[in-house]
Amino acid sequence: MAPNLPPFLQADHDLLVSLDRQHVWHPFTAMKRWTASDPLLIASADGVWLEDTQGNRYIDGVSSLWVNVHGHRHPLIDEALAAQIGRIAHSTLLGLGNVPSVLLAARLAKLAPGHLNKVFYSDNGSTAVEVALKLAYQYWQIQGKTEKKEFVALANAYHGDTLGSVSVGGIPLFHEIFRPLLFPVHRVPTPYWYRCEQAQEPAACRDICLNALSDLLEQRGDRIAAMVIEPLVQGAAGMLVQPEGYLAGVEKLCRKHQILLICDEVATGFGRTGTMFASQQESVTPDLMAIAKGLTGGYLPVAATLTTDEIFQAFTSDDPKLATFFHGHTYTGNPLGCAAALATLEVFEKENTLSRLQTKIQKLSTLLDDKIRPLDHCGEIRQRGFMVGIELVHDRATKKPYDPALLVGQRVCQDIRRHGVILRPLGDVIVLMPPLAISETELEILVEATKKSILAITEP
Repeated sequence: MAPNLPPFLQADHDLLVSLDRQHVWHPFTAMKRWTASDPLLIASADGVWLEDTQGNRYIDGVSSLWVNVHGHRHPLIDEALAAQIGRIAHSTLLGLGNVPSVLLAARLAKLAPGHLNKVFYSDNGSTAVEVALKLAYQYWQIQGKTEKKEFVALANAYHGDTLGSVSVGGIPLFHEIFRPLLFPVHRVPTPYWYRCEQAQEPAACRDICLNALSDLLEQRGDRIAAMVIEPLVQGAAGMLVQPEGYLAGVEKLCRKHQILLICDEVATGFGRTGTMFASQQESVTPDLMAIAKGLTGGYLPVAATLTTDEIFQAFTSDDPKLATFFHGHTYTGNPLGCAAALATLEVFEKENTLSRLQTKIQKLSTLLDDKIRPLDHCGEIRQRGFMVGIELVHDRATKKPYDPALLVGQRVCQDIRRHGVILRPLGDVIVLMPPLAISETELEILVEATKKSILAITEP
């Protein structure tokens, strides 16, 4: 452990492992297997590198679960936090305001697509989606269209783990056990063209899925409050990249049937797809947009739901039962988190992050084509900007998947640690989502290590 830590944070590796096994319940982790393993514990970081309690260094290949943007310990963000903590760490937003939350809301409204001028803060991606669902529902109730209380979402969707967000989620492995607790949702097919049984190319798959949505909206549009979608890429479903024009087609259908469009940009926002927000790539302007993860550059848990003046105005009548949005979080608009977010956005500008990212996106694409695509068990590579999914298959010609019991993806991501890289799979899809700050040399290390570990597990 680093020697400059205060005494209450100092402990050796063996003690920390013992305490972890005794007390920590890890999310999305099979704990029996975890407690039997030799766990990796992170002690420090610098740039895109993590360091464990035994001094080993690793490229942070998934941005600490898709949140780190400009690298760990970025000096400008560090300074902003230090300055803010010298003023105030937290003050409630219930009936009060605070300086960083006001400045951040104005900055987000300026950056967001369309006319998303109002910002409602929360704590994480799941709560940001939850807020959007509740706002959409209450909006129509206020408007007197009380029959509009249903929602539409994609198959294989993931929108978080609170019950409303789980309701619009659609990954059985994660959500099926909670089904009795959830409200029903209309499910439409995902344009997953690699495994589309009705189409052999992306455009045809796109049209089939849009037609299915159109049919549903023709039947139920007068009862549907909103559709929620991860724009361009369905992350937790396995980095499923939507065919060009699909998102714009969804927006067009929502407008036709007077259905609110909720874009869940929690994973796709803040440069991950190559633009600040994914929806901008198809000139889509949602009615509500959920953001989190990269918002603070990976420093603190802050989320927000952005919406239009039109929706906001519905909540300004004199009837408090209808016009008050009874939803909030203790740490809503936390000043420290908002200061980190403001600094993160400042780095985007000062370092020209998005423009500099374009050559790295192309470099990553070239590396994947040269090193990963030729591998015998690489079924498909899906890339949109810095979001990459490598689907491993048992048989490339037939697209036959591996037996899930073999844990191929998990074993690849365990093996790659030998090469100084941290990755986390989605089933047998290997996910690469490095910080935007990664260098081209570090991208080469990342992809070469991925190749070595895929070969080690699939062709031992």
